[in-house]
Amino acid sequence: MWYLDKDILFLILEEIRNNKKTLYSCLLVNRTWCVAAVPLLWRNPWDSYNFKPLLDVILSYLSEEWRDILKNQGINNLIAETYQQPLFNYIDFLKYLDLYFLEKTISSFKIEESKQIIIKNEILKLFCNSNATFNHLSIPRNISNYQLHLITGAERCLSELEFLHCNVDQNVLKDLASICKSIKTLKVDIYYCADNSGIIKLIEVQKNLHDVSFIGIHYDSSQKKINDESFYKSLEESLIKHADTIQYLKIDWIPITGFLSYLVNLSILEICNGWNDINYFENLSSPNLKILNVNQVPPKILTNLVKNTIGQLTEISISSVDNKMVIQVIYQNCPNLKYLHLSLANNNSLTDSSLFILEIEYLLINCQCLKGLIINTCFAVFRWDQFFMILARSSPVSLFRFKFIFSGTVKLEDLKLFFDKWEDRNPMLLTINNLQCSKMQMEDLIKQYKVRGTIKKCSIDRNFISYQNFDWA
Repeated sequence: MWYLDKDILFLILEEIRNNKKTLYSCLLVNRTWCVAAVPLLWRNPWDSYNFKPLLDVILSYLSEEWRDILKNQGINNLIAETYQQPLFNYIDFLKYLDLYFLEKTISSFKIEESKQIIIKNEILKLFCNSNATFNHLSIPRNISNYQLHLITGAERCLSELEFLHCNVDQNVLKDLASICKSIKTLKVDIYYCADNSGIIKLIEVQKNLHDVSFIGIHYDSSQKKINDESFYKSLEESLIKHADTIQYLKIDWIPITGFLSYLVNLSILEICNGWNDINYFENLSSPNLKILNVNQVPPKILTNLVKNTIGQLTEISISSVDNKMVIQVIYQNCPNLKYLHLSLANNNSLTDSSLFILEIEYLLINCQCLKGLIINTCFAVFRWDQFFMILARSSPVSLFRFKFIFSGTVKLEDLKLFFDKWEDRNPMLLTINNLQCSKMQMEDLIKQYKVRGTIKKCSIDRNFISYQNFDWA
């Protein structure tokens, strides 16, 4: 029998590390394959839906002494009666530490809060005293109960952290700043931050910060929005110190300073909130910006931003499009555009759907690199027949990935006409969302055109979340 060298086998399995189903099958080949697959499966086990079995494995590493202590504390429903040492030191293989999972799982049991804190801290001690070196860490707001930074071994196992998602006490972030200096991706929930001193300290000490997301609007404890310019200004100024390395930025507030001008290597920008300063982007140059995702940004501000990207944008996602000027500035300034997502607002500027459709045809003609198109319309009456004719007539050869979200009723004969006109083009990848059409009738229609080779793949989905990203196969 032919055998693979174990190091080569590991490199091969590394290429399919995100394919859990295939990795699970490798466990059954022989011991060599099993030994190679287990570390990959345990890098990030937190996406499992079987919370209790995963927790059972983790708790099996507790010493007999601590198992007895927990039982004496009355925490019997978490401790298995029969004790069996696992075949592998699974905890040593962990690269992701998801304390949201830990919080959710333990909180699901009917245990007093004081006892929950005891068992959470014991599990953290297990992690920190293992041979694991974490590169991803997600921590919830009440992490202060865990005393993570005080646990022996925390400095060693967190020193190589590259990803941090947090919504926590600022003192905890300050302590993490003394340990973690290699973070590349930082996501911070700022909904109820009393201050941002810990966030700023953590940002300041990083050596190679690439991706930054500030999620949410600043609220006080009574859920009242806080318009504290100093809060946001200090965050913006801390990012300027990483101007040469930041490539991705997401913010949910109106900029206070001109800090975006300093981020010369910014390639992905996500902004959400109504920006009122129409001159903010007038002189802003973003020569490396490739991906733009905006929501509730006034047309004049948006057009300034698109113009100043100097034609480099390849992906655009815009919510609440209510002015043809937005579509015009895209096809006039984005010759390299590959993916476009437009969510159309139902107001006076675009109530005549024919006007929008005409602008889309100009876009199809001018953006010859376009590969994927998502259209989400709120129009009660939309000329889908006219729109589909435009797509079939003017789409560039590269465009065959579509996602359509219909708020009103779309006629099956309009779709049929679209499919007929698409014949002899690249088979399309299609996703359709419509709450008012018969799913069965639509599925029957799709099947016909799959057989004819017009459609390669189609999903009929009623979950709007699936339309957030360009995720075609």
